[in-house]
Amino acid sequence: MSDGIQKSAGQKLQAALSIVTGNRFVGLLTGCVLTMIIQSSGATTVMLVSFVNAGLLTLEQSIGVIFGANIGTTITAWIVAFFGFNFKISLFAVPLFGLGYVLLAVKKIKKEGIGLAIMGFGMLFIGLDWLSGLFKDSSGLTDFIHLVQGYGAFSLALAVLVGIVFTALIHSSSAMTAIVLTVAAKNPDFWEFGAAMVIGSEIGSTIDSIMAAMGSSANAKRTACVHVLFNIATCVVALILFKPFLSLIDLIVPGTVQENIIYHIAALHTCFKLLGTVIFIPFVNQIANLTRKIIKDDEVPENKTYRLEFSEKTALEVPETMVFNAQKEIAAFVDVVVDMFDSLQIGIKMLKDGEAEKFVTEEFGKIENLENYTDQMHEQLTPYLVRCSGLNISEESKSNISHMMLISEELESMADGCLSIAVQIRKTVEKKMPFRAEDLERLIPYFELSRQLLQFIYKNVAKIQKLSKEQFDYASELENEIDAERKELKKVARKRLESGADVKAELLYLDIVRQIEKLGDRCFDMADELGK
Repeated sequence: MSDGIQKSAGQKLQAALSIVTGNRFVGLLTGCVLTMIIQSSGATTVMLVSFVNAGLLTLEQSIGVIFGANIGTTITAWIVAFFGFNFKISLFAVPLFGLGYVLLAVKKIKKEGIGLAIMGFGMLFIGLDWLSGLFKDSSGLTDFIHLVQGYGAFSLALAVLVGIVFTALIHSSSAMTAIVLTVAAKNPDFWEFGAAMVIGSEIGSTIDSIMAAMGSSANAKRTACVHVLFNIATCVVALILFKPFLSLIDLIVPGTVQENIIYHIAALHTCFKLLGTVIFIPFVNQIANLTRKIIKDDEVPENKTYRLEFSEKTALEVPETMVFNAQKEIAAFVDVVVDMFDSLQIGIKMLKDGEAEKFVTEEFGKIENLENYTDQMHEQLTPYLVRCSGLNISEESKSNISHMMLISEELESMADGCLSIAVQIRKTVEKKMPFRAEDLERLIPYFELSRQLLQFIYKNVAKIQKLSKEQFDYASELENEIDAERKELKKVARKRLESGADVKAELLYLDIVRQIEKLGDRCFDMADELGK
C-alpha cells in the first residue's frame, strides 16, 4: 500500500514535506497527514532523515513532523479495527487484488501506482483473514496468555520486549498492532498484555530511522535520535501510568473490554501517542539542544570534497526521495557553476581595469578548485542517477532522471569551459598580451548574455521543471543574440589580423570568444532538454 501510494503521488509528497515551516504545529500536522496518506511512519521518518541530511529541513523543523508521524500511523489500526472484523471484507480482497493487478499490468492506463496500492489493500485483509483462521482454535493461546499475564510488572516488561523485538523484525508498528488486534479479537483476556505489546512496538519502530541515519550527517543522526528518545519517553510515561491509562481508555470507548477489545486497543494506540505529543511538543528546542549534546557536530575536512551517499534503506522505504535528493544535488551543481561564472565575470572586468595579475592571484585558484569539485559531483551523480533509474519509482521520476543525466553532463562541460577561459585569461598575464580596451568592453556584455541564459534556466533546472513555449522562445532568443554577437566579434578580430595585428593575442581573444559561445550553447542544450 505504502509503495503504491508513494509511486502514484510521485515526488509531490516529498515536495510537501520539504517546505514545512519552522512552526512546530504546522510540522505536526504535516507529519500526521503525510503518514496517514502513505500508511507508514517508518517511510515518513526515513524521508525526514534524508531531507535533514540533504539540508532541506532543519533539526527543529523535523521534530514536529516526527510527532505528527507517530499520530498519523495510528490510522492503520482504526482501518483494521473497523473493516477487518466488522465486515467480511476478505470476500472482496481477492477481486480487489485482481483489480489492482489489472491497473498495474495494463501500462496504457498509466495507473501503476494506484494499482499497487489497491493490491496492497487487498493483501492486508487477506493477511488478516489468515491470521484470524490461525487463531480460530485459541484454547492453547488463551492458556498461554493467562500464564504470561500472571506475573505483574514482569509480564508487562515481557510484553514490551516482545513488542520491541517483533516490530524491529517486521519494520512496522502498524503491522504489529494489526497482529495484536487479531489475537485480541479471539482472546478478550489479551487486553493488558496486548496493550503493553503495542506500547513496546513504538520503540521497535525506530529501527527504520536508525538505519536511515547510518553514515549520514550529524543533524540526520540527531533526527533519528529525536525519534528514538521521543518514542522511548512516551512509552515510559504510558507504562508508569499503565493502570490509570487503561482505565481511561475503558472510560472513553463504549462497552466493556470483553465486548469491544479491538476498539480499546486501537484507542489506546492513538491516545498514548497523543499523550506523548501533548507532553513534549512545548519542548522542541530543548529536545533539539539535548540531541546536539548527545551527537557532536561533524568534523569539517580541510579540503572541500563532495560526497553523495546512496542510502539502501531510503531506496527501499521511500525510493522517490532518492530522486528528490538528486534534484537537490543538481541545484547545488548549478550553484557551483554560477559561482564560476561570477568569478570569470570579475576576471574579465579585472582585465579591462588593468588588474589581470590580481585575477590570477585571487580568482583563478577559486575557479580551479570549483572545477575540481564539479568533477567530483559529476563522477558521483552519474552512478547515483543510474541506480535511481532502477528503483520502483513513477514514470515522471524516471523521466526526471533522464533529464538530470543530460543536465549533469552539460554542467560538467560548462565547468570545464569556465576553467578553459580562466586559463586563457591567465595566459594573457603570463605572456604579457594585453587586449584592447574596446575589445574587453564588448566582451563583458557578450559574457553577460551567457550568464543571463544560465540564470534564466537556473530555477527550472533546479526543479527539473518543464519550460513553457514562451520560456523556451525566450531562451532561443538569448541563444541567437549570443551567436550573432560571436560572429560580430570574430569578424572584427579577423579584420585586425588582416591588417597586421598581433596574431597570438588575436587568436587568444578569438578562443575566449569561442569558449563563451560554447557556454551559451550548453545553457541552451539544458533549456532544450527541459522544453521536451
